[in-house]
Amino acid sequence: MKSAFGKYFNQWEHIYLDMPGFGNSPNDKPLTTQDYAKIVEIFMREVSGVAVKDCVIIGHSFGGKVAILCQPKEAILLSSAGIRVPKSLKVRLKIVFAKIMGKCGLGKLGKIFRSSDVKAMNEGMYQTFKNVVDEDFSSEFSAYKGKANIFWGKNDSATPLFCGQTIAALIPTSRFFPMEGNHYFFLKQGGEIEKLYRSEL
Repeated sequence: MKSAFGKYFNQWEHIYLDMPGFGNSPNDKPLTTQDYAKIVEIFMREVSGVAVKDCVIIGHSFGGKVAILCQPKEAILLSSAGIRVPKSLKVRLKIVFAKIMGKCGLGKLGKIFRSSDVKAMNEGMYQTFKNVVDEDFSSEFSAYKGKANIFWGKNDSATPLFCGQTIAALIPTSRFFPMEGNHYFFLKQGGEIEKLYRSEL
């Protein structure tokens, strides 16, 4: 995130947080999205002395859900998770086979059906992943009272464009900006995102 925005939004004090299990922050305990929001709230209060509700939070993917739960005055969402995307037949079959293996006492064999990124997780983060991956945050987006600027990669396959359009429709005070690129479209477009953010403010 710092590589994308470190040179931009200079009117703000920047605080970059690796949440537990992400980046350089280890975690081996199962957590929920609500747990992560509480961690962010405590971190901001104890480390920076600022209430999270007085912040502008930029959240990418899962971080977008955490941002919305924190109820900041403004949220900048980058290809946020929180809208359910139908799973492919291949993925659905893998889930079924893994569950069958588990019920037959062959849970270790069931791990072969996990994707490569999930295989690299410790058990705590795997349980965390299962806790958060399929959440429908429609009601949380609708309940958000702050301003939201929503940026999205037009070619995002992890959280497709319709997810961003749906979130924008759910949040009462929001703007939606589709941009060129995939799920990580923002990494080289920090300046353009700031320009769009400042447009018609």
